[in-house]
Amino acid sequence: MSIPHRVALVTGSSRGLGRAIAMRLARDGAAVVVNYRERRDDAEQVVAHITSSGGRAVAIGADLSKTADCAALVEQGQEALGPIDILVNNAGVFRRGDLFDFDVGEMDGMRAVNVDGLVRVTRRVAEGMKARGWGRIVNLSSVAAHGTSLAGTTFYATTKAAVIVLTRRLALDLGPHGITVNAIAPGFVPTEMAAVSGAALDALAARAMVRRVGKPEDIAAAAAFLVAEDAGFITAQVLTVDGGRTDYIAHP
Repeated sequence: MSIPHRVALVTGSSRGLGRAIAMRLARDGAAVVVNYRERRDDAEQVVAHITSSGGRAVAIGADLSKTADCAALVEQGQEALGPIDILVNNAGVFRRGDLFDFDVGEMDGMRAVNVDGLVRVTRRVAEGMKARGWGRIVNLSSVAAHGTSLAGTTFYATTKAAVIVLTRRLALDLGPHGITVNAIAPGFVPTEMAAVSGAALDALAARAMVRRVGKPEDIAAAAAFLVAEDAGFITAQVLTVDGGRTDYIAHP
């Protein structure tokens, strides 16, 4: 899929899924704003990879729990690369816990990034998209938002369920302006934020119909599909990319 002459902002793209998405969109022709919170060196490595292949990219630090940082991220990204046509809201925070062992105060930190940060960045980017009459927004949710998933993820799942609701509502609000809004709900993908090994990894693989866990490139491919020019009639959808996981109350 080719998206030349487009500018993409991928939040939380110094590592993990965001890194894979940023590099895939660059490979498909987009200039990419690589966002990080603390890992500047990692973000610069992503930029170096993209530019060494002839692409354009810039690394910009921003804490998405802060309104001023969200505004500066979009402003600086557009100054460096041009108007943002594609937004991938990937940045996320995970804190383990269920009803009786969770510090409810930690919910605020997850919500500040996973939900509020998404809204802040989207609002800033959507202003320009509306003026130009074209835009693609992809939000990263999680299979945890669909049902039971893994123990210890109840409140994280709550924030990711909010992402799904926001996706559908924002699609309704922005659709008349030529902007599509979709979500991806990844299954288990080993990353630094979600790291398991050995028997636990084998057990997770066994729960998928394809008998493996995901790779960051699997999620990047889904994002590339949803932001493509040809995806203009797809909006308000949640694409579950989980290899056919079977351990949910509901599996849309």
